[in-house]
Amino acid sequence: MGMVGGGIDAFIGSVHRMAAALDGQIELVCGAFSSTAERSKKSGEALGLPADRVYANFEEMIQKEKELPEGQRMDFISIVTPNHMHFGPAKMAMENGFHVVCDKPVTLNLEEAKALKEVIDRTGMLFCLTHNYTGYPMVKEAREMIKSGKLGKIRKVIVEYPQGWLAQLLEASGNKQADWRTDPARSGAAGCMGDIGTHAENLAEYITGLKITELCADLTTFVEGRKLEDDGNVLLRFDNGAKGVLHASQICNGEENDLNIRVYGELGGIQWFQMEPNTLLYKTNEEGTRRIRTGVGNLSEHTKAHIRIPAGHPEAFLEAFANLYRNFAFTLRSRLNGEEPNPIYQDFPGIEEGIRGLAFIDTCIASNNSNEKWTKFVS
Repeated sequence: MGMVGGGIDAFIGSVHRMAAALDGQIELVCGAFSSTAERSKKSGEALGLPADRVYANFEEMIQKEKELPEGQRMDFISIVTPNHMHFGPAKMAMENGFHVVCDKPVTLNLEEAKALKEVIDRTGMLFCLTHNYTGYPMVKEAREMIKSGKLGKIRKVIVEYPQGWLAQLLEASGNKQADWRTDPARSGAAGCMGDIGTHAENLAEYITGLKITELCADLTTFVEGRKLEDDGNVLLRFDNGAKGVLHASQICNGEENDLNIRVYGELGGIQWFQMEPNTLLYKTNEEGTRRIRTGVGNLSEHTKAHIRIPAGHPEAFLEAFANLYRNFAFTLRSRLNGEEPNPIYQDFPGIEEGIRGLAFIDTCIASNNSNEKWTKFVS
């Protein structure tokens, strides 16, 4: 793996490196870790990389790595930059024969995302988008239960992602994360809905297998002086007739990362909280509530393939993130060996999820700016 962005002072870069390394399937061999050559060099030194594999920018990295022998050069790049720097590295990497893992949202805007899909289709390169919450075993169990008909026809979906860390104008204090995430030039057209609302949208569609067809959004910027919205409430309509509610906010004072989802069908319902990820609640009128636990009982084969350790030992954020990297690595290795990939390990988000995430952002903004009650979701 080569890394673009994610220097030693960056939050998400270290998360990606830990997740990629967890299963011993991926080795970090090179990187262009910063927008400046000096900071990239310092990050490479801190990570123990040889000086000649630490590059001043992604263009140099891709060009130099391409010149190395096949068994020595990187196989793929991981892009962990702010959103405005996703498209360029991804496009150049794939056009030069390198596969791509990219943080979400996939690009700065929907136009770039659709252009990137054309590159993927043309080059045939593998692409993974790190919607990491889809990697949790109990999220996969919820998806398998719904797919098997355990809940019957889905009627209602409620998904929430409240945070409190931007309850004040943190970007004015020099906080690096707040600074770029609230800057439309680097983050894109949305703030809260782009940063965490897309996680909620992706989780709802992944678990239910349904697609959002229309929505009605109310977006607000509560913190004075902020350039992008920090709170959103969205009514949803799905392609099977189900109705939903999506709430995402970064001004819910005292909240951490409380992503959670409830799905109700004709026969029962499920409930999952990211802050207690090893438990899935299954509810029916006849039998009440049953707690399904990671590693316990008759779980689906798909779920069991994403569990690493015995029951009672918590698996959480890093392990879920690592499941995406491991699945990508297994699929990539199969391709390099000329073998058919195992369908279980082909379970990672890709460009289609990225396009829907950016279409969700655009549709929310269009709905918020319109007097019409419903706005069609077109990706």
